[in-house]
Amino acid sequence: MKAQPPRHNLLNQTIDSPIADFRRPDDPLWHWLESRDDPQVSDFLESANRESDSWFAPLEALIETLYHGHLARRELAVSGLPSPLDHYCYWSETAADADFPRWWRHPLESPDTRHCFLDLEARAGEHDYFELGDMALSPDEQWLAWSEDTRGDETFELWLLRLPGGTPRRILEDIGPELSWAEDNATLLFTRYDATQRPDSVWRLMIDAAGRASEPSLILREEDPEFWLGLGKTRSRQWLILESASKDTTECHLIPADAPTTPPRCFRRRENGVEYALDHRPGVFYVLHNRHAAHFRLDRVVETAGITDQTEPAWQPLLPHRDDATLEGVDAFSWGLVVTERDHQQAQVRLRVLELDATHGIDRDERLPLPEAPCSLMLGDMPHFTARRLRLREESFTLPVRWLEHDLDSGERRLLKQQPIRGSLLPEQLECRRLWATAHDGEQIPVSIVARADRLGQTPLPTLLYGYGAYGEVLDPWFSVARLELLERGVAFAVAHVRGGGDRGEPWYLAGKMEHKQNSFRDFLAARDALADSGLSDPTRIAAYGASAGGLLVGASLNLAPEAFCAAVLDVPFVDVLRTMENPDLPLTTAEYTEWGNPDEPAARKRIRDYSPLDNLATLPYPTVFLQGSWHDTRVPYWEPAKLYARLRELGSARGPVLLRTDMAAGHAGASGRFKAWHDGARQDAFILWALGMLDD
Repeated sequence: MKAQPPRHNLLNQTIDSPIADFRRPDDPLWHWLESRDDPQVSDFLESANRESDSWFAPLEALIETLYHGHLARRELAVSGLPSPLDHYCYWSETAADADFPRWWRHPLESPDTRHCFLDLEARAGEHDYFELGDMALSPDEQWLAWSEDTRGDETFELWLLRLPGGTPRRILEDIGPELSWAEDNATLLFTRYDATQRPDSVWRLMIDAAGRASEPSLILREEDPEFWLGLGKTRSRQWLILESASKDTTECHLIPADAPTTPPRCFRRRENGVEYALDHRPGVFYVLHNRHAAHFRLDRVVETAGITDQTEPAWQPLLPHRDDATLEGVDAFSWGLVVTERDHQQAQVRLRVLELDATHGIDRDERLPLPEAPCSLMLGDMPHFTARRLRLREESFTLPVRWLEHDLDSGERRLLKQQPIRGSLLPEQLECRRLWATAHDGEQIPVSIVARADRLGQTPLPTLLYGYGAYGEVLDPWFSVARLELLERGVAFAVAHVRGGGDRGEPWYLAGKMEHKQNSFRDFLAARDALADSGLSDPTRIAAYGASAGGLLVGASLNLAPEAFCAAVLDVPFVDVLRTMENPDLPLTTAEYTEWGNPDEPAARKRIRDYSPLDNLATLPYPTVFLQGSWHDTRVPYWEPAKLYARLRELGSARGPVLLRTDMAAGHAGASGRFKAWHDGARQDAFILWALGMLDD
């Protein structure tokens, strides 16, 4: 690394700024950048991209080193875990030089007779962008339906293929990603969007023996703009579930899976603030809900009563509400249930196995063991209703992803597959610790930190601090091959489990949304201070990273404490919050009212205005900032990072460069091909190493 240019050369290099050429004095927040069809918009973004390319030019050698180092650490030729269904076994294979997998299958009785039925690498080769939405096999495994996005705007086309050996046919355009077959092998359900890209309706197609599709017929439409529709099928394969949900309210509709033309019937009508989820065993529905149970409880209801009786007295308790844990999910099998629960104190997820007797009472109650704590644990792909060998997926900050088979009868576990790691830094050379930061109101905030074991605690380390803090999303530990490039060079990676996420259960989420949103930002800064005060992190070399709603977290934190970080990376950041929430014609806005508030209400508008990053920029000593956006992003439009970039450059008070890079062929998730995504990640890591002063280490 001695050959790399020192940090000050980059800091002081002269680069042409596009700001002066595009400034409009009557538009201080640069809202004109929302005019996608204005040629000056693309000129502005391309000018910023050229500026970014010029700034990164001295780091190109480092970017290539990071990129090829990443490739050398991972297994490039990847085979997915085989999944047997009723007639065939299915798996994916990604060639070492491919961006996308090919899907294969073989008859259960003839494993040597393998057939590639879907080549996504070949399909992606026809487009600059490609993303698979959903894949759905008919119950007899003779028809494959899938949705694909070739623009990056999350609008999908529906394709159909007769197996084996048929020719793919495009059936429909402009649909949502979700698909589900009924049990008659001829009826396919799918979602569609409204004008704001809200999945507002579920439709039905009839497929004849020749693969001809009927005209779509509407099954259900959701008129409330704060709700969106999803669809699925119970593992028992007896019911199709159409779920209408807002951020805090649910209503489910049911259709018999073997009689898909039956009009949907509401299971329980929506009640403001009440969320519920369903699963099914013959004769019984299981209802996970938060009515009079803030952390959720699990009830059971006789099948006939569940469809015809809208009153809760027919529901019988199975697992009561608890103060110390949130029930997050339920999966039903012929023998009982797997319940996902989260311990509030330890911020750790557990899987709980409930075997039920003939009266549907609990006969066995067991929590599955953890490989280590903290870790991520979840149920893997389990299509068979009678399965008694559970597939489990485990990982942590120091444990690469692995899949296990847990035998419920013997208690034995068998390793099915583990992600291999190559190179000079191996997982066993890493160490993870958990700190507890004290927030402004005394709350204890979990902070995870992972680094090389021989460095952690020996000296304060340069640190990258990551956070999200919205929608109740949980940042359970995850292993990253790309992260090893930073860790090997002596950088520590930390995660702030702030309020607004679900890391300590439902109360943790509620304490960081709406009128409590400021808690998220203050928690993030408390995590930063705890890392510095503990001696684990060098207080002058802590960089912040946030993506999407995590970009809001970081952006708002920079306005509160601009000198807390030496640098920040904001990837597709949600930073123009007030303007977005004031425009109900934008995708997803109305569905977000229960997360952020409706600015038509004066108190909510003031609250959002007080933290919206773009609205609160001032002449402050901001750190160096690298902003990333995508031209086709419908979740966080390209103009949000572009506006923040323009305003920061206009203010001119940042302590280092402010850069913007817009991918003109991608959507919210960035590049669709894995190699381009990895190269983009290497560029980001080069910026982080530079910002942390690591080029000469």
